Amino acid sequence: MTIISATARKKTHLISGAVLGVFVLSHFTNHALGLISIEAMEAGRRIFTFVWQSAPGTILLYGALLAHVAMALDSLYRRQTLRMPVGEALKIIFGLSLPFLLIPHVVATRVEPLLTGVDADYPAILRALWSSSIGTTRQTVALLFVWSHACLGAWFWMRGRDWFPRYEFLLYTVALLVPIFALLGFINGARSLGRDYAEHGGYGDQAYVSERPRLDPALAETIRLAFYGGFAGLIGGTLALRAMPARGRIRVRYPDGRVAAVGLGFSVLEASRAAGFPHVSVCGGRGRCSTCRVRVIEGLDGQPAPEAAERATLGRIGAPDNVRLACQFRPTHNVTVVPILDTDSLGIKTQLARQNGGGRERRVAVLFCDLRDFTRIAEHKLPYDTVFLLNRYFEMVGEAVESSGGVIDKFIGDGALAIFGLKSPLPDACRQALAAASRLSTGIRALNHTFGDELEQPLRLAIGLHAGPAIVGEMGYGQATSLTAVGDTINTASRLEGLAKEHDAELAVSVELVERAGLSLEGDRRLDISLRGRKATLETWIVDDAARLLEVIPAED
Repeated sequence: MTIISATARKKTHLISGAVLGVFVLSHFTNHALGLISIEAMEAGRRIFTFVWQSAPGTILLYGALLAHVAMALDSLYRRQTLRMPVGEALKIIFGLSLPFLLIPHVVATRVEPLLTGVDADYPAILRALWSSSIGTTRQTVALLFVWSHACLGAWFWMRGRDWFPRYEFLLYTVALLVPIFALLGFINGARSLGRDYAEHGGYGDQAYVSERPRLDPALAETIRLAFYGGFAGLIGGTLALRAMPARGRIRVRYPDGRVAAVGLGFSVLEASRAAGFPHVSVCGGRGRCSTCRVRVIEGLDGQPAPEAAERATLGRIGAPDNVRLACQFRPTHNVTVVPILDTDSLGIKTQLARQNGGGRERRVAVLFCDLRDFTRIAEHKLPYDTVFLLNRYFEMVGEAVESSGGVIDKFIGDGALAIFGLKSPLPDACRQALAAASRLSTGIRALNHTFGDELEQPLRLAIGLHAGPAIVGEMGYGQATSLTAVGDTINTASRLEGLAKEHDAELAVSVELVERAGLSLEGDRRLDISLRGRKATLETWIVDDAARLLEVIPAED
C-alpha cells in the first residue's frame, strides 16, 4: 500500500537533498578557509556550528538526513530492475557508500562532543584525521563521494530546466573547484599545525590545547559498529525485500512483437530495461521530460490514473488520453504500448556514403525546404520535445531525399539543403528532386497525423527547387569539412523556397527543372519572378500540393 503519493515522495527527496547539499557546501567552504589560516577555519567553524548545531538547524539537518535516507531506500525498494544508465548507478553507489565512509567522522565530531560536553575544534579534528594514512584516505574518499553524489543529484534535477544552459559553465566550474579548495584547505590547515608545534614547542596556544576529555575508545568503537550494523541492516533489508517474489505477473507488449514479462509494480520503462529493450529516457525516469512516453493501444482501461507530476508533463505537451509516461505508468494488467520516441530518433540517420565530388563543376538539381512557423510551435513545447520533433522531421527529410537518389548537404535550423545529380545525369536528377519534394509533402502529412493531438497547428513545408551548374567539393575546416555545393544555382533554390512561403504554397520550382525532368505542370500557377542578383526573370511554377507530383513523374529507365 502506498502511504504517500509518488509526487510527495519526489518532493521530499528533492527538498531534503537540497538541505543536505547546502550543509555540505557550507561545510566544504569552512574547510577551504584552511588556505588562509587555522584561525580562519576556527572562525568559520563557530559560524557553521551556530547555524547547524542550533535547535532549528539540528532539527532541519537531521530531519532532512532521515527523510533523504528513507526516500533513498524507498526508491531502491520500488525500483523493479537494477538495469540503469551509468549516471544513475553511480549516484546510487555513492549514496549507499557514504554512511560507511562518514561514520568515523560523525562519531568524532558529533557523538563524542555530545557525550563529553567538549566541542571538537579544527586542530583536534585535523590531528585525528591526518595522524594516519587510513584516516586521511578515508576522509578524502568520503569528501569526493559526498560531493559527487550531491552534484549528480543536482544535475539530474537541473539538466531539464530552461535556465540550465545559461549557467552550465558556471555550475560545472563550482562543482570542480569546491572539492579542490576543500582538500587544499585541509592539507594547508594540517601543515600549519606542524609549523605552530615547532615554533611553540607543542600546541601551547590556547586555541590548540590538546588536553581535553576523550570518549573511551572501546565505547567509541561500539558506537561505530552499531552505526555500521544499523545502516548495513537497512540496506540489506531493503535489498532482501526487493528480492522477494513479486505478487502476480503482467506482460508489456511492444509493436514489433517483443514482450516483457514482469511483476506487478514495474513501470513500463523498468519493464523495457529489465528485458533489455532500448527505451529513451533523457531525465533518467523521473517524469521531468516526456521522451519516454508511450501510446497505449491495448489494455488502458482500468489502469491507474496519472499522478500530478505525470499529468503536468502530459498536459504541457498536449498529449491525448492514451499517451502515458513510461517511467510513471505502472500497469496493473497486460498492456500493449508503442514508444513514441525510438532510440534512432535521438540523432539523424547516417547518410549514404558519398562519392568524392571534390573540386569540380557539375550540373545538379538543388532542393531547399523549411518548416513554416516552427519557432512559434516550439515556444509551447518542452525542449526535449522540440528536439524530438525536429529529429523526426529531419529523419523524414533524410529518408525522402535518399530514397529519391539525392544526398543531404546540410541541415540549417529547421531547414535542409539537398543535392541531386552527383552520380546521375541532370534529367534524372531533376526527376529525383521532384520525387523528393513529393515524398516530403507526404511525409509532413504523416507527421501531422502522428502528432496531431500534440500540435496546436499542423506542420507546413516550403520547398524550393532549381537546377543548374554548381561547384561541388569537400569544403570546410577540420572536423567540419564535408561535401557541399556553392554557386548561383544554390542561391536561386533558396530564394524559390522563400517564394513558396510568400505565395502560401508548398513548392516553388523553376520551369527549367520541370522541363528537364520531362514534365508539364499545366494547371498550376506559372509566374515570371524577378530574383535579387539576376538580370533576367525566372519562370517558376507555384505548386500548392507537391504530394501529387509523384503520380506524374515518369519512371527512370
